[in-house]
Amino acid sequence: MTDIIIRKTGRAGHITLNRTKALNALTWDMCLAIEGALDDWRNDPDVALILIDGAGDRAFCSGGDIAEMYASGQRGDYDYGRRFWRDEYRLNAKIYNYDKPIVTFLHGFTMGGGVGVGCHGGHRIVCESSQIAMPECSIGLVPDIGGSLILAKAPGHCGEFLGLSGDRMDAGDAIYVGFADHYVPQEAWGDLKQALITSGESTVIEHHCQAGPPARLRAWQDEIDSVFAAGNLGDIYNAMPDAPGPAIAHVRKLMDRNAPLAMAVAAQIIQAARHSGGIEDALDREFRYTYRCVAQGDFIEGIRAAIIDRDRAPKWQHGSWGDVSDHDVAEMTRDLCKDALQWKENA
Repeated sequence: MTDIIIRKTGRAGHITLNRTKALNALTWDMCLAIEGALDDWRNDPDVALILIDGAGDRAFCSGGDIAEMYASGQRGDYDYGRRFWRDEYRLNAKIYNYDKPIVTFLHGFTMGGGVGVGCHGGHRIVCESSQIAMPECSIGLVPDIGGSLILAKAPGHCGEFLGLSGDRMDAGDAIYVGFADHYVPQEAWGDLKQALITSGESTVIEHHCQAGPPARLRAWQDEIDSVFAAGNLGDIYNAMPDAPGPAIAHVRKLMDRNAPLAMAVAAQIIQAARHSGGIEDALDREFRYTYRCVAQGDFIEGIRAAIIDRDRAPKWQHGSWGDVSDHDVAEMTRDLCKDALQWKENA
C-alpha cells in the first residue's frame, strides 16, 4: 500500500495521505511527492484546484514521522533532520504561495507537520472530530512548518498561549484563531468533495458550510492577553496570577511539562513573526532552531520520553523556565549564515 495517493479527478488534483496506522504521519518521501504534484499541476489547464485529505477515521495528519530523526540523531547524524526540514519547509512555503485554490479536509488529528500541509492553503475545512495543535514544545522543538506565522496572526496573544502550551483546538477554536476557515459536518464531506471535483470551483464550499461550535478561546481572550502579552517566557510566567482563571490554570499545567528552552524560543519567534516578514521569514527563523535542536537542544530527549520509551518524564536541559538565559535563546536563534534556508525549487 502506498503512503500517498496522487491523482487527477475531474477538475481537481487530489492528494490523499494514506498511512492510517501511523495516523498519516508525514514522511520525507511524502513531502517530496506532494511538492512534485504541486509542481506538475501548477500549469496544468485540466487542474483548477487542489484537494488534500487523509485516509482513515482518526487523522488528517498527526505530524512528521520523527522516529528516523531520533535514530539518526542517536548515531550523531545531524544532516538527516536538517535535510528533511529544508525540503519540508520549502513545501510549506509552496503551499502558502500556490496560485491555485488548495482545499484541505482536516478531520481528527492535525498536528505539527500536518498543519504545514493542511493549514497554509486558502480553504481549510474542519468538522466535529477536528483536533488541531502545535505541540512541538512538548518534545523540545518549537512551532515550525510556518506555524509561528499562523500563531502570530491569531487574535491578541492566543498565538503565544497555543504555541508555548501545545493546547489542542477544536473546530470552533481553529476557525477563531485562523487555523481553519469553514465548518462542514463530516457526513457532508463526500458531497462537498464531489462538487469541488466536478466544478473546479472553490466557491461551492459556501453552500455546504454550517455554523461551527463556539470558540473557547474567544471566551478566554482577555485572560490570555493579560498574561501572554507580557513578553519573554520569564515575563509570561511572572504575569500568571496566584489565583488564575480557567485559561491560565489550564495552560500552566501544559507549559510546566514542556521544554523551557523551546518555550523561550517559541515566544520569541512568534513575536518576531507578528512584527516582520512573511512565510519565508518565519520558516527561516524556525529553521535556525530546528537546525540546531538535535545537536544542542532537547529534541532527542523529548522524542525519547514521548515516543521511544514513552515514560513521559523528559529530563530537559533547563529545570524550569527561570533557568533559561538570554544567551541560551540567542545560541539557538542566531543567523545560520551559509547554512540558512535557500529558497530553491528543488533541494
